[in-house]
Amino acid sequence: MNKPADISLHGTIYSGHSHRVELLLRMLDIPYRFVEATAAVRTTPEFLRLNAFGQIPVLQDGDLVLCDSNAIMVYLVKRYAPDSQWLSDDPVQAAQIQRWFSIAAGEVKFGPGTARMALQWGMPGDPVVAAQIADKLLRFMEQHLADREFLAAEHATLADLACYPYIAHAPEGRIPLQPYPQVRAWLARVEALPGFKPMPTLPVPAAA
Repeated sequence: MNKPADISLHGTIYSGHSHRVELLLRMLDIPYRFVEATAAVRTTPEFLRLNAFGQIPVLQDGDLVLCDSNAIMVYLVKRYAPDSQWLSDDPVQAAQIQRWFSIAAGEVKFGPGTARMALQWGMPGDPVVAAQIADKLLRFMEQHLADREFLAAEHATLADLACYPYIAHAPEGRIPLQPYPQVRAWLARVEALPGFKPMPTLPVPAAA
């Protein structure tokens, strides 16, 4: 592993996008400093110079500034663990990882991710529509995981870290996981990986 520069991760402790990057930093044993970037902080000129969209996470590695959690994870593996199994040069496996990146940015974000944000913080999004997206996603994942332990390969890859946080915390958006034993078993396998750190939980919102 190349020696890391002075690395800072700007995010919040309840952000699944931040959490997936923090998981990888820990699993690669890369020293880093976590910088809390609240909603108020993200509107400041200082933060907007890091990310003009005011979004988290943001990674600073020395003079390098990177945004977008999936892009950050790819950078960290390519820069600090190029021989690891988190990514792949195999065309099929690389395509599978990319497919799950797209699912993480699509169905995961707009399903359980949106339901959680809408119900916990009143952020934009229809919890009913989000629940419908989540239901379709979780049924697909349940079938996909019926004969495999991880999403894109026989071992954990960035695909698993990209999808884990918002699936694990789906109940915080009133999305139950009890009907999906294969998904819950996959979550447990991710949680058993060396260096795993849980994201703090939030109360399950009461039904309207």
